Amino acid sequence: MSRLSTKHGLTIGCREQHAIPNYEEVPVYDFIILGGGILGMSTAMQLAKAYPGRRLLLVEKEAGAARHQTGHNSGVIHAGVYYTPGSLKARFCFRGNRATKAFCDTHGIRYDECGKLLVATNALEMERMRALWERTAANGLEREWLEADALREREPSITGIGGIFVPSSGIVDYGEVTRAMAGEFERLGGEIRYSTEVIGVQERSREVVVETPQGGITGKFLVTCSGLMADRVVRMLGETPGFTICPFRGEYYRLPEKHNQIVNHLIYPIPDPAMPFLGVHLTRMIDGSVTVGPNAVLALKREGYRKSDVSLSDMARMFTHPGILKVLMANLRPGLIEMKNSLYKQGYLEEIRKYCPNLTVDDLEPYPAGVRAQAVSREGKLVDDFLFVDTRRTVNVCNAPSPAATSALPIGEYIVGRVKERLADMC
Repeated sequence: MSRLSTKHGLTIGCREQHAIPNYEEVPVYDFIILGGGILGMSTAMQLAKAYPGRRLLLVEKEAGAARHQTGHNSGVIHAGVYYTPGSLKARFCFRGNRATKAFCDTHGIRYDECGKLLVATNALEMERMRALWERTAANGLEREWLEADALREREPSITGIGGIFVPSSGIVDYGEVTRAMAGEFERLGGEIRYSTEVIGVQERSREVVVETPQGGITGKFLVTCSGLMADRVVRMLGETPGFTICPFRGEYYRLPEKHNQIVNHLIYPIPDPAMPFLGVHLTRMIDGSVTVGPNAVLALKREGYRKSDVSLSDMARMFTHPGILKVLMANLRPGLIEMKNSLYKQGYLEEIRKYCPNLTVDDLEPYPAGVRAQAVSREGKLVDDFLFVDTRRTVNVCNAPSPAATSALPIGEYIVGRVKERLADMC
């Protein structure tokens, strides 16, 4: 068995303990984690548990946790209805649904297991719903088939000819979950540096150096959960990513307080399998309000949360990338419809009125948008599953759209496993 002596006089069995190799000049940190969203915090917390006594640092460019995708989503605890059986999404979402609720129970975080209702409004959607029924069975989900009368009894304000009820879906504030993870990470001895932007990363033979405006930070191993900047971080490492991040803005509205009881569950349309996203849905929020959305429009800036957010450099990169151009051309008609509905509230409303006809345009009140980081291959395919890219001293999360928040705890566990494998290979 290989054995290494640490600078502190400890001897650790490398293959048994997955110890971090130590050298004459020991780097400051054993692990550096980039990204203060829910994936970064989950990974940091679980690394701290797996390697007690090691020095861990999480770096986040914003002034607090969960400022991007984590803090700009609908707060749904997904059950795993839509995902390909056996995929990482399906496996992690199923486990993450239970793990998220258990974490909330442990940390006193409020959530509501209100259930999700998928609604078919015509014969074509009923055919698609039957396919979803089979998929939910393959993914191991408890569910109930509803005919029109049963649907109406559960949801008097919703119009449809049938539905599938999935009771394990729920709602939570993922920002609060992330902050609890941050607190647990710090309790375990981890350090967090907010307001610290990463401007470069160097992977050397014995260390990784993270460059910031405040100076370089040296560590033995790096994990990146950088969301909208995932491809740029991989390039910083000197690798050529086989993907690029395409940002899609998801725009929401909130219903007025008088409609807080308009639905009893999360209401989702039956998605078109030819479309890349799920469609506009009604979501009960943990604060008691109800939101409508999201749509999916191309953002003209990586962090373009407003229609007016434009970056010429980001646009130039997008519109010269062959994969993104292929995606846009393949989805030209639905993309134009999404753009029209983004600019024309009445069109957006019609998407909702298919299953909730009582709403009017005056019911659509402003609500903050989110931006989805979607990896696109050079061949013009939307990367469907979670994607990771490893180098000798790094593990990088490169595609983690929904249901990443629900799946954050299993994803963090999976990353820790990949880290252990990389460290074992170094011994």
